[in-house]
Amino acid sequence: MTLSLDYAALSDVGRVRRNNEDSAYAGPHLLLLADGMGGAAAGEVASSAAVQVIRRLDKPGITGPDMMEALAGAVHRANERLSELVEEDPEREGMGSTVTALLFDGQQLGLAHLGDSRAYRMRDGLLYQLSHDHTFVQSLVDEGRISKEEAFTHPHRNLILRVLDGRPDSDPDLEILDVQAGDRLMLCSDGLPDYVSEQVIATSMAEGTPDSVVVELITHALEAGSNDNITCVVADVVETEPASGTQPQLVGAAAELAQGGTGPATATMRAQGDGDGGAGGGGRGLDPEELRYAPQAPKRFLWLRRLAVVVVILGLIGGGGWFAYNWTQKQYYVGTDGDYVAIFKGVDEVVPGLDLSSVFEKQTLLVDKLPTYSREQVEGTIQADNLAAARQIVTELQHAADECAAKPKPTTTPKPTVKPTTKPSTPVSTPPKPPATTPVSTPASTPVSTPSNGTVNPDDCDGVR
Repeated sequence: MTLSLDYAALSDVGRVRRNNEDSAYAGPHLLLLADGMGGAAAGEVASSAAVQVIRRLDKPGITGPDMMEALAGAVHRANERLSELVEEDPEREGMGSTVTALLFDGQQLGLAHLGDSRAYRMRDGLLYQLSHDHTFVQSLVDEGRISKEEAFTHPHRNLILRVLDGRPDSDPDLEILDVQAGDRLMLCSDGLPDYVSEQVIATSMAEGTPDSVVVELITHALEAGSNDNITCVVADVVETEPASGTQPQLVGAAAELAQGGTGPATATMRAQGDGDGGAGGGGRGLDPEELRYAPQAPKRFLWLRRLAVVVVILGLIGGGGWFAYNWTQKQYYVGTDGDYVAIFKGVDEVVPGLDLSSVFEKQTLLVDKLPTYSREQVEGTIQADNLAAARQIVTELQHAADECAAKPKPTTTPKPTVKPTTKPSTPVSTPPKPPATTPVSTPASTPVSTPSNGTVNPDDCDGVR
C-alpha cells in the first residue's frame, strides 16, 4: 500500500516582531521548517538559505536507509551555504537557523533535527513529540533537575544550544520513523509551543483539515501573547491522492526572498532596525532573538586555521625533539671503539637517520687486557653520570687490567701414569698375598691459585689475552 501526504503550511510574523525569520516548505516528499536567529545577523537569510538547499530532497526515489544519508548530506550542504553567506558579508556573522525535516518515501519517515523547532505526530488521538529540543532547559529536564511543566515557564526556555550556523560541528539528530494511514504530522517553530500547551495543540490537531489546523494553531499562539514568529506545517498521511495535490508550498522568509520582495541586504537592515518595544512600540528594546542564541563566531578560513594548528603541533614536536636531543648530548658512557676502551658522549640508542652518540675520548687501554667480568661490562656499555664519572670508570678499568698483568700465570705438573695390576685368570681358594715389590703410586696434586689481596678475582684474569 502506497501512502501520500495531504499538507498545508502557514507562517505569521506575529504581533511584536516586524520581520519574519521563519521559513517553511511542504511538498509531496518533504516537510521542512527552519527558524532563523541572530537579530542583526539576519536570521531570515539563514532560515531561507537552509530551506532553499534542503528542499531539493523533495523528489521520489529516496527510500529506506538512503533517507538518512540524504538528509545528513542536505543539512551539511545547508551549513556550508551559511558559511559562504557570512564570507560574503561579515555583518551576518553569528546568524543561525534551526532545521526540522521529515522526508517521506510512501512507507516511512526520515527525521533530521537541529535546534528547538519541533516535530509532532498524532496517532489514534494521542500527540507525541518526535524531535528532541536542543535547549538549555531541555538539558535540565533530561538531567531531572526540573519537570516538563517547569520548563514551560522557565525564564531561559528559549536559550538554544545547537543550531545550523556554518560551523563544522553542526550535526543533526537523525532517525527513521514508522508511518501509517491516519497519522497527522506537524512541524512548528518555537513561537507556538513556548506559548501554547500540548493539550491545546492536541485538541486543535484532533479535528479539521491541514489548512484549518495551521490557522487555528497560529491563532492560539497569537491569543496567548506570543512575541515571536509563528510557523506551522501540518500533513495528513492518507491512502488516497492528497487533496492538496502535488504543488509545493513555500512560506515565511524563504517565500519573501524568493519573490524578490527583499534581498539579503534589505533583510539585514530590517533586522537591525527591529525592536520588541512591546505593544506600544516605545523605543528600541532588546530583541528577544538576540538573547536566544549567542553562538561563537563560525570558523572562517578553516583551512588557514587548520594549517596554523598543524604548524603549532609541528613546532611543539620539533621543540620537544630538540630538548630531547640536547639532553642526550649531555650524557656519557664507557664502551668499546674497535679494540680499545673509549668514552662516548650521548646515549647508546639507535634512531634512524640520527646519531645519538659519538666517541669523546679514545683510551689506550685494550679491551682484551681487561678481566673477563670487566670486559663484558665494557662491551655492554657502562653508563656514567657525567664526564668525570666516565673518566673514573676508565681509571678503575685500567687498575683492574694492571692487576691482571702483574699476577703470575699458574703452572701445572703432569700426573704420573699408574699401570693397573693383572687379575689372576684361575680362581684360588685363598686370597693372594699382595706383592711386596709392587709400589702403590699416589697422583700428584693440582696447584690452586691463592686469592689475591687486590680487587680483581684471580679467575677473571684467565681470559686476559
